[in-house]
Formats: sequence, C-alpha cells, structure tokens
Amino acid sequence: MDLLIQDTRVIDGSGAASYRADVHVREGRIVAIRREGDPAPALAPNTRTIDAAGLALAPGFIDMHAHSDLALLRDPGHEAKVAQGVTLEVLGQDGLSYAPVDDRTLEGVRRSIAGWNGGAPGDESVDFDWRTVGEYLDRLDRGIAVNAAYLVPQGTVRMFAVGWDDRPATDAELTRMKQLVAEGLEQGAVGMSSGLTYTPGMYAPAAELTELCRVVARYDGYYCPHHRSYGAGALQAYEEMVQLTREAGCALHLAHATMNFGVNKGRAGDLLELLDAALAEGADISLDTYPYTPGSTTLVATLPSWASEGGPDALLARLADDETAEKIRHHLEEIGSDGCHGVPMEWETIEISGVSRPELTSYVGRTIEQSAKDRGETPWVTARRLLLDDRLGSTILQHVGHEENVRAIMRHRVHTGGSDGILQGAKPHPRAYGTFPHYLGRYARELGILSLEETVAHLTSRPAARLRLADRGLVREGYRADLVLFDPATVAAGSTFDAPRTLPTGIPYVLVDGRFAMYDGVRTDVLAGRSVRRTPSA
Repeated sequence: MDLLIQDTRVIDGSGAASYRADVHVREGRIVAIRREGDPAPALAPNTRTIDAAGLALAPGFIDMHAHSDLALLRDPGHEAKVAQGVTLEVLGQDGLSYAPVDDRTLEGVRRSIAGWNGGAPGDESVDFDWRTVGEYLDRLDRGIAVNAAYLVPQGTVRMFAVGWDDRPATDAELTRMKQLVAEGLEQGAVGMSSGLTYTPGMYAPAAELTELCRVVARYDGYYCPHHRSYGAGALQAYEEMVQLTREAGCALHLAHATMNFGVNKGRAGDLLELLDAALAEGADISLDTYPYTPGSTTLVATLPSWASEGGPDALLARLADDETAEKIRHHLEEIGSDGCHGVPMEWETIEISGVSRPELTSYVGRTIEQSAKDRGETPWVTARRLLLDDRLGSTILQHVGHEENVRAIMRHRVHTGGSDGILQGAKPHPRAYGTFPHYLGRYARELGILSLEETVAHLTSRPAARLRLADRGLVREGYRADLVLFDPATVAAGSTFDAPRTLPTGIPYVLVDGRFAMYDGVRTDVLAGRSVRRTPSA
C-alpha cells in the first residue's frame, strides 16, 4: 500500500534547516518529496494518508551501541526500542556476543554475559541454533522489529581460539583469530568490537589487537572498542586505540566515549583535543554516547582481571576461598582493579539493577553500601555473597559520570547516539528505554545543547555514514523508508531511574521498511526488520 505523509516538518538528517513537505512512500522506499508549489505526485487509488501537521518526520534513529542480541529473538516486538523511533541497532558490542562460537565457547559466553542479556545455561527462552556470524544473521532474518547490524566480538573470538588464559596468543592462535574475524566479516559483520575491561578480551595486548584490526581494515569495516579504562588513565586508553588503529589503517568508532569517575571530572576537553588532533592528521574516527551520567554493567566486571582467568568456574572458586577473596578485595578497594578502571571501589556508587535469582531481589534498587549497612557488615562481604549466590549474574548501575562531560562530548562533530541499553534486570538503566527521546526532548528542546536538526543528524546520517549505508539515514527520494514521526513540542523519555521501563511520549509513528511498527502510539505486529550486512568489497 502506498503511503502519503502530509504537511510534515521534514528534518532530513543532514543537519540542514527543516522544511514542510508531503512525503510519498511506496514499496519500502521514499519515492517523492513534494514541497509547497511542487506538482502533486501520482497516487495509487488505495493510498493511505497520514495528516502529520504538528509532527516532524526524520529518518529512523540508529542505535550505534545496543545489547539486544537475544532480546530481538526472545521478544521480536522489541517495544523498548521501536517506541523510541529506533529502526536499526548495532549488536555484538563490547567484545562479547554469541557468534562465532563452538559449543564450548557458547557455554562460556552465555555464562559471562547473562547479566546483560539473560540466556544463561538452562534458560530456554532462546534456541541457540546458530554457531557462525552468518547463521546468526540468518536467524535475525526470520523477522525482527528493527534492522540489525553486527560486530564480530573480539573477546568471544579470543575465548574460541585461546580460552580464558591471561597471556599473549601463540602464532597459531593469532592466525585462528584472524581467520574467525575474516569469516565473520565475509558473512556480513560490519566491523569488530572489543571489551577491554572484560575477560577474556582484555587479556589481548595492543599488538594482537592491531593484527586483528588489519583484517577489519581489509574488509573496509571499523573497530569499536570499549577501551581499557574510563577512569584512571582514561586518556592514555583512548590514545592506545587511536594509535593501534592508525597503525592498522582501520576506522575507529569509540564505544560510549565518556570520561568517568572523580579523576576525570571536567576533562572531556582533553579527550576532544586528542581526537581533534587525530582527525586533523586524517584519522577516520567516530564515537557514540548515551545522554545520562551513570553507567551500567555487571557486578563481576568490576573485579580484577586475574581473578577471572580460567573462566567463570575458576572465578567462583576464588571467591569461595577466603584467602583469595581477600586478595580480590584488596585489589578492588585499595589498589583499584583493572575491571573498575583503575579506581579504588566506592561502594556507594554501585547500585544493583538486576539479579538472576528471584530470591535475591531485595538487593535490587539499593547500593552495595546500603545493603551492607542493613546487614551490619562491610560492603565487600555483601558484594562477595551476592556474586556467589547469583552465580555472577547481577547487573549494576555505576554512578560515576559527570554532566559537563556528557554535554561537551555530545556536541562533537563525530558524535553519534548509542543507548548501551541493557534490557535485563528488574530495574535496568533508563537509557535502554529513553536514550533517543531524551536527546530530542531534554538536550535539544529544553537545554538547547544542540539544535533539533543537529540532534537528528547525530542520530541518523552520521551513524549511517559510519556503517557505510548508502540508502539510509536521510529523508531523500530513493532512500529506504525507515522513518519516525514525532512531536517536537512533547517528545520526551518516559523512563526514569525509578520507573525505567516506561515508554516515551511524543513518538506516534515509526516505519520500518515502509511498514508501520508503531501506529498512533501503539505497537503493531509488523516485523519488517532484517539483518543489515556489510556489502562485500569488489
């Protein structure tokens, strides 16, 4: 059925001034844009019309950092993202996801990131009937709510080829890792991710990462690292990523590019100066952020990396041993573990947002410090017990960000939006349900940090350019009709830290491939999303 969107304010994604027009959609494409005074397009007799007076039409939003790898399969309706106007997500983030794997690796991945995605061994909500990147993308193509691109996860690749050992890879293991990355890219992945504060990916030295990035560059992909520290030594960690991708000749996209913890208060300018210098020298760099100050990850991720060598069972054994657990505490609280970005743990900043076991829900919504005080014990005793009882499955909010840094970084010319949305847990971070309307309502309309046109460009054409998508990210004739209609006067995130699953307001219509995923504020049963695969090089 043809669709005519009438009398809308077109914010086309380029950053240029908006304009009023009628937009004609047919067979998943924008076929005509009629401004005032242009001749009326020829319409089919059964054309559906939407009176969009008072609404803005923009390209669908692209979430450059999503953790929906299993959520899209478990709940194809995916209202958390569709209701925000998201029409494409980039999966496989932070170096850990579910392809490529063998049976042993899949078991390890499922255990290590159950706090992000669910899917722990024994969870039968998803049928893990794939092993390769191509097979996973084929699984998405059976029908999902939004489109999805995929990054080859370097930590998973290292788990596959090396295991959980904290050592450099052998020549044979490095060759195998390069082969796995190449196969993933050949099968459609758009690049490679790392999680360099997550085991086992963080065991890789810079030289190993450089070699893998050479493979990524050969396929015209990009490297997306969660680098080694967002706390102590953050600037040096960013610099390592810039240098190794420069040496590899690889494009760089910095994941959730923040400057956190007290040591980095007010230091966003230092990061931007580093990036500007690299960009001036010709580096291909982009970044994403979410518009909130707290972060979110798993509780186990804050521990020193040596404690996780050997995998989850080895870590649980170390936690159960009093002497070894005391060493972990010492590194965490007094030295500053590499898992906690080199900063000594401040338990008052660690809020439990989700647990795997229902009997542990009393921890949710409270900091480790609060729960410890309730129990008359030290915070480490509480944290250790929770790690053991929940089998490493607890998710946290980490209240360590700075608003001035958030605002400064989102203004940068290579900035894009990424929710880093973890959908698991009883009380997840509101960014999972609110990132994109929060940019539009809070930071554009209320604070004026960016104009509405600039904000939309950050969320659409810029990420499409990084993904090298020739027909998405702009409202243009011939482009795919992944579109969102929103009310600039009312659009706002409904999610809060107290009610994080509340849907946004002011986004009544969302189209994926020219079909309504949201209609008049209600989720439809349309599953028009498919995998978006890297175009093979000539």
